[in-house]
Amino acid sequence: MTITLITGANKGLGYHAAQRLIKAGHTVYLGARDPERGAKAADAIGATFVPLDVTEDGSVAAAVRTIDDAAGRLDVLINNAGIVGDSVAPADVTAEDLRRVYETNVFGVVRVTHAALPLLERSDTPVIVNVSSGLGSLGVITNPERMESNVPTLAYGSSKTAVVALTVYYAKALPLMRINVVDPGYTATDMNDNSGTQSLDEGTDAIVQLATIGPGGPTGGFFDRNGVVPW
Repeated sequence: MTITLITGANKGLGYHAAQRLIKAGHTVYLGARDPERGAKAADAIGATFVPLDVTEDGSVAAAVRTIDDAAGRLDVLINNAGIVGDSVAPADVTAEDLRRVYETNVFGVVRVTHAALPLLERSDTPVIVNVSSGLGSLGVITNPERMESNVPTLAYGSSKTAVVALTVYYAKALPLMRINVVDPGYTATDMNDNSGTQSLDEGTDAIVQLATIGPGGPTGGFFDRNGVVPW
């Protein structure tokens, strides 16, 4: 049985990925900050709810202990939790605006990964999937043919670029693990008021694909549902 933890999974991409991975035979720990919403979401799909606020060291440590006590290892970590932050023009973004977004989107990835590494190291085929965005690709946001090049989201976009860089460094430092980063694409979720043009199935394709790769699969790569994403 594959033991999987997904952060920020009580709705949207994380929740749908949890559904798909459960159908694929994974035992999924559904991480969420809100106990009521998290427990309700987990019950609805047959996951196990674990309270998890990626901005709090104590919460992350407690979640990892819960999985350790129950399963003794972790096979797949999906760092999905993320926030958009306030809608602020780049020239008006303050250090505090950036810090708020980075606390979840960047420091949260590091906090959870660091805490989960001892459990992942007990797995025969450890996998980490970090969820970024096309807005985190320098190749995409500098391409005038891509709609992302016209989205002036300094805090969110740069946080997702940082997630891409973190992935590369982790993959180089931990060659026995498969560690990749994905761009789900513009998917209809609460995060964009359901304005996205992709379905949840399409938006979670890359997440599920990278979460189910074998030991011979890629590592240190950036992918969407169609293949490689430019850096």
